[in-house]
This record gives sequence, structure tokens and C-alpha cells, in this order.
Amino acid sequence: MAKKASFPARDLALAALLFATTLIAWFPALNGALLWDDDAHVTRPALRSLHGLWRIWFNPGATQQYYPLLHSAFWMEHRAWGDAVTGYHLTNVLLHATAALLVVAIAKRLTIPGAWLAGFLFALHPVTVESVAWISEQKSTLSAVFYLSSALMYLHFDQTRKRSQYLAALALFVCALLSKSVTATLPAALLVVFWWQRGKLSTKRDVAPLIPWFALAVTSGLFTAWMERTYVGAHGSAYDLSISQRILLAGRAIWFYLDKIIWPTGLMFFYPRWTLDPTAAWQYFFPAAFLITLGFLIWIARRDRAPLAALLFFAGTLFPALGFFNVYPFVYSFVADHFQYLASLGIIVPVAALLTRLTKGTWGLALIPALLAVLTWREARIYAGPETLYRETLARNSGSWIAHNNLGSYLLNEHRQLPEAISEFEATLQLKPDSAQAHYNLGSAYARMPNRQSDAIAEYETAIRYKPDFPQAHNNLGGELMKLPGRRDEGIAHLRRAVELDPDFTDAQNNLDSAVANAHSTRAAELMQAGSIPEAIAEYEAALAIDSALTDAHNNLGSILAQSGRIAEAVPHFEAAVRGNPDSAESQLNLASALDEIPARAQEAIPHYEAVIRLKPNFAEGHYFLGVALAKVPGRGADAIAQLEAAIRIKPDPSVQLMVNRLKIATH
Repeated sequence: MAKKASFPARDLALAALLFATTLIAWFPALNGALLWDDDAHVTRPALRSLHGLWRIWFNPGATQQYYPLLHSAFWMEHRAWGDAVTGYHLTNVLLHATAALLVVAIAKRLTIPGAWLAGFLFALHPVTVESVAWISEQKSTLSAVFYLSSALMYLHFDQTRKRSQYLAALALFVCALLSKSVTATLPAALLVVFWWQRGKLSTKRDVAPLIPWFALAVTSGLFTAWMERTYVGAHGSAYDLSISQRILLAGRAIWFYLDKIIWPTGLMFFYPRWTLDPTAAWQYFFPAAFLITLGFLIWIARRDRAPLAALLFFAGTLFPALGFFNVYPFVYSFVADHFQYLASLGIIVPVAALLTRLTKGTWGLALIPALLAVLTWREARIYAGPETLYRETLARNSGSWIAHNNLGSYLLNEHRQLPEAISEFEATLQLKPDSAQAHYNLGSAYARMPNRQSDAIAEYETAIRYKPDFPQAHNNLGGELMKLPGRRDEGIAHLRRAVELDPDFTDAQNNLDSAVANAHSTRAAELMQAGSIPEAIAEYEAALAIDSALTDAHNNLGSILAQSGRIAEAVPHFEAAVRGNPDSAESQLNLASALDEIPARAQEAIPHYEAVIRLKPNFAEGHYFLGVALAKVPGRGADAIAQLEAAIRIKPDPSVQLMVNRLKIATH
């Protein structure tokens, strides 16, 4: 009979110590800047409203992956502290510590020796640093809390058979799936635990209640695989692995992860991507060794089921990341520390139990988590920011093309270090010539340099050739093409494609609107020169319907309307032109002239005439028009004379002199 978990004063003190030491171990990363794809997880502007929250749940593709509970958490966190990174990091650390505490509770529930040691080992193990220090991996820490809470509740249900506990455990499992679908392995893990406890499984007691769980797990896994392929981009030649290659990968990955738990050195953000060669005999050693180990543990299971149960939990929890399903990171590495965040418990908990039995629980065991805490603290330091992380990764794995690319992107966008950024992109392309992202980044660097526009265009085109559904590349290519004579329509086509690929791409939509509006405006100018006035008016109106901030279009449309005798319609366009560019003497003069022709608004023309001569002091006509306008205003005769005389000084005109003489007589 499983012992009921309890938390006396000693346990409360240990829980407080666990949280405190976890915070200390991760302290170097608490103020770490956003890394790599963090900006795709921290709620972007288009999703920060209540409608955005609705889209998170009901619009697959609105977020990078369909984990709506995770992104709802990010949504609420952004409401709480915006873009301040410390809040996100602190949340990750607290979730991780909570998960470690749940490990303790489950171990106690199962009467496994060394429950607290297991909790501390999990909380402080450096292999979990990536999952905790990287904001994007809140999916791991949040889902772990739901996964372990569900497991603990189901263990209660297993003893009491209370319907309420079953439903609570099921609800927590659904929450785990909606945070990260790798938690789909939970029902299988529970069956392993029950087999370990009882030596056999009962269809009615053990298997039947979990059938709905397996159905949910399979559905979640298949949907995530589809999302990875459709939205994340897990397809293409990098993922075309044969069955034999996938078996080689799975066998090697299991031993790789086991090694990192037992001897956590050489940890990397990006590990080297293995070459899987079915013709290389030595590569079969890994799956063969696993099968031999499995067979041996099955043989000894008649005396001790624990080692086999541990291996089944470890390998089974790793199964979604062993290579049988495509996940995006496979493009640069087949393994990652965060893949084994939960699976590591299959080794950590049994090792804690074994050490506790061997040492009879002496306090000397505390040295192990203390050593791990030091290693974790050192590892957490490299997550202080992108440059630190990528440079350290390259120091450990110089052949990481994605680390070169990400470092170059950081240097380009954050520090404007063009030469070094270009060097990093070139290093990326030497290692991976078909990297669409690297070609795009190199194009972005060239676009910021004088006389490199053609090189930028070539790189953007190459990026699109390797990745046709690349909205950022289409947007940037469209923008560059718009600057070239005769390639406007081609540029607009790329901008349209960018918006089609990503309707939330605000910059692309703005660029498209501006490009189309300018195209209408240019066409209108051509029609106006050809004398096609009605068609020109229609084109200007179409341009302004798209982009009402086009001051030249407002000014030109106003001029056409004024010349057509439609003064009242012209005035609003001249006013818009002046608001958009108050330093345009032409727009100020056009507005003043139009107002001057409307008797009820004639005096409004005066400040605009004044603006004209302020902008162009030697413009004789401006002084003249201002003088004429002032002459119509009672009591402004002297001002009118001064402006007319200024016009004469600049450009002598007998008729203007005659007007001045008449004004002087009338004034006196």
C-alpha cells in the first residue's frame, strides 16, 4: 500500500531550501535578454488584446506552436510586466522548483527512498538549465507542473477510485498537453509505475481508465506533428531520414542523454548534428547496446523490476524526440538538453533511491546537489544574453552553422556591426549553403551598405529559392525592388506574397499599402501629363484610400480639382498636404490660393501666405499675394503696402507699384 504524502515541519523547511537554492543556482540568468525565438513566444503586439487571446486558442498558426495554455500564460505575463525579462525568467525558475517539489511528493507517495534527494537533484541538475534559463522553454516547466500534478492526482485515484480525483487528474493532463504535447507519454508512464508496483497490469483496474488518456495523447501528438510540418517548417531534405537512420538515431540519442545526466559536462545550446550512415557498422553499436541492456533488465526483472521500469520510463518519455517524428530542431541537431527535461526523472529518481540505500541517507549526500548547483550556476551564466550564449556555443561547437547565423543576426540588429555580422553569415553559408535564413540575413546586411543593393537582392532571391514561404524575405526583396526603375510591379508582387504568408506581418502590410498607393500616385501623374484628368483624379483617390498620408498625392489631387473649378473639394486635400508637410512652400501656397477664392474663408489664407514667404523670403509672388490678401482686411493697409513693396524690390513691376500708390492714397 502506497504511503500517503505528508509535509511536516522538516519537509516545509526542505521545500523552502529547495526553492532558495534553485533561485540561487539560476541567479545569473534571471536578467538574461531574449534569446533566439523568445520574441516569437513573448506575446507579440497582434495578440495582446482579448481578441488576440481568442486567436491563441482558436486560430492555429497565430502562435509558433499550438500550445494555447502556454501562450495564455505568456499573454497574462505580458499584461503583468510587459517585456521585462526578469518576470519571465523568475516564472520559469519558480515553475521548475514547483516541479521538483512535485517529484518529491510523488516519490513519497510511491515510498521511493531518497525522495528529497531526487527533488534536489532534479531542481539543480545542469541538464535542466536550457529548459529553465530559456524563456521559450516555459513550455517545459509549465507542462511539467501539470504533468506531475496529474500523475500525483492519478496515484491518489488509483488508491481511492474516486471519480472526482480521476476527473481532476484528467483535467490536469489536458492542461499538460495544451502546454507541451511531449507530456502525451504520461499514461504510458503510469502503466510502467503500476507494473513496477504490482508486477502485472490489470486490464480493468490499470488499463481501461487510461484508454481516454491514450486517445488524447495520440490526437495531441499527431496534431503537433502536423503543426511542426505545416507552421514550424519541419519538412524538407533535412528531415528525409530512412527507417534505418531513425533507428540509428534513436539508439544513439538514448545513450547520449543518459551520458549527460550521469556526467553533465560539455553541455551545449546547439550540439553537433550527427551523420547517420546505415553503411557504418559502428553506428549499430548504440541500438544494439540498448537492446542488450533491455534484454538483461527484462531477465533480472523477475527479481527486481525497478531497473527495467526506470529504463522504460526514461526511453518512453524520450520517445517523441528520438527521431521517429520530425521536430524542427532536427535541421541543426538531433539532440537538445530540453528534450530530456521530464525523461531525466527516469534516471534521477532511481539513482537517488540507490544512493540513499547505499549510504543509508547520510547527510554526505548533500554534497551531490551542492556540486550540481555550482555546475548549474556556471552553466546559467552563458544565458545572460545572445552574444554570450552563441560565442560560448561556438567555443564548444565551432561547426554550428546556426550559432554562427544567430550571432551574426544579433551583431547586425543590435550592434550594427556589419563587417563582423557578414563574416558570421558567410561562415554559416560555408557550413550550410542552403540556409535560407543566412541568405536572408546576409541580404539584410548588404541592404544597409552603400552600393550593395544588387547583392542584397541576390541574397533575398536565393533565400526565397530555398524557402518559398519566407514572408520576411519577400517583404525585404519587394522593398528593394520598389527602388529600382521598371521593377515596381515585381516588388509589389513580393510584398503581396509576404502578407499572404503572414497576415499579421504589420510591416509587410504597411509596405504593401505604401507601394500600391505610390503606384496609383505615379500612374495619376502620368495620366495628368497626358491630359486624362478624370482618370488621374480616380488614381489619386485610389492612392489616398490606401494611404491617406501621401502628402504629394493630396497636393496634386488638390491642384487638379482647383484647376477644374472644384475649389471647395480641393481645400481639404491642400490642408492634408500642409499637415503632412508644413515646410512645403508649394502646398502652403496652393492652400492659401484656394482659400483666397472662397470669400467666406479668404482671411484664412493670410497665415498660409505668411508661411510661404517665411519658407521662401525672396519669392516675389508670395509677397504680392500676401499684400493683396492683407489689402482686403480693414486696418491692414500698411502691412499690405510693406508686402507689395517687398515684392517690387525682388521683382520690379509697374502694375504692382501702381497698386502700392493707390493703397498709400487710400490709407492717408
